[in-house]
Amino acid sequence: MPILSNLTRPKGDPKILTTGPTVQSGAERLAKGLGWFSIGLGLTELFAARRLARGLGLYGHAPLIRAFGLREIWSGMMTLSVDKDKGLQSRVVGDGLDIAVLVSALRHGNYRRDNAAAALAMVVGITVLDVLVAKAVTAERSRPTGKPRDYRDRTGFPGGIEAVRALSR
Repeated sequence: MPILSNLTRPKGDPKILTTGPTVQSGAERLAKGLGWFSIGLGLTELFAARRLARGLGLYGHAPLIRAFGLREIWSGMMTLSVDKDKGLQSRVVGDGLDIAVLVSALRHGNYRRDNAAAALAMVVGITVLDVLVAKAVTAERSRPTGKPRDYRDRTGFPGGIEAVRALSR
């Protein structure tokens, strides 16, 4: 996309001719995609809550679906921020709430049970993806584990305490 970048650059800045490889890992790129997916899904839940509730057989649950939409938008924004790991973890928790509601829609009196089962299968698949990406991003950002460094033998004086005492005399 050098053309779009060049349109917004000031006159004195050099123009971008080509772009190089990305520094983002595959997990970070996938997290970014999940963040945008989350925002899109949240907007759908927010503005089409009645239709979604009717299609899943969850009559009267439109306010709950709107609340889930707000949560989804918030999780998406966090996933796109520098706190990707926290955003992905909030997505996983939200998926758990979605699964609980969809399982309740599988009751025998629900004539839209097939739609709820299909939605449940999709949410379970997305949950697996969210968990895998959250683990990968957390592993990339975490410090290596192992034996902690031991600084008990250090004094802060290059020649040791005795050398400093000798200088002070």
